[in-house]
Amino acid sequence: MKLKITVHGVAYEVDVEVLDPGEGFPASSSLPKPRVKNHKSSGGAPAGTPPPAPAPTSAGPGGGVASPIAGTVVEIKCKAGDNVTEGQVLLVIEAMKMKTSIAAPTAGKVKNVPIAVGDTVRESQTLVELE
Repeated sequence: MKLKITVHGVAYEVDVEVLDPGEGFPASSSLPKPRVKNHKSSGGAPAGTPPPAPAPTSAGPGGGVASPIAGTVVEIKCKAGDNVTEGQVLLVIEAMKMKTSIAAPTAGKVKNVPIAVGDTVRESQTLVELE
């Protein structure tokens, strides 16, 4: 079967072959089961429960919290002078329509927040400086 696909204004003609189950890719029943992390709870979280707190982000040079990804700052939950606890969410970054919460790697006092909502940040850029 031939299909025409347009990507960024450029048209491509592709040949698509429809395979019977067992040809090429394994049948869906033989795919491995996804792994589920055990979050130290016996029955798992009920539906509608917020996900567990994000893992602390590694500290950058000078006691700073570094961005694990490139993206856009959508929310800042701390300011200079705030005392924060380990694992506390400091800010939220959006990348590819996914929001990532950035948490404090250790307890401490916020020295400086050199970014603002709407800023584009790069991977490993310092987002929050801790004392």
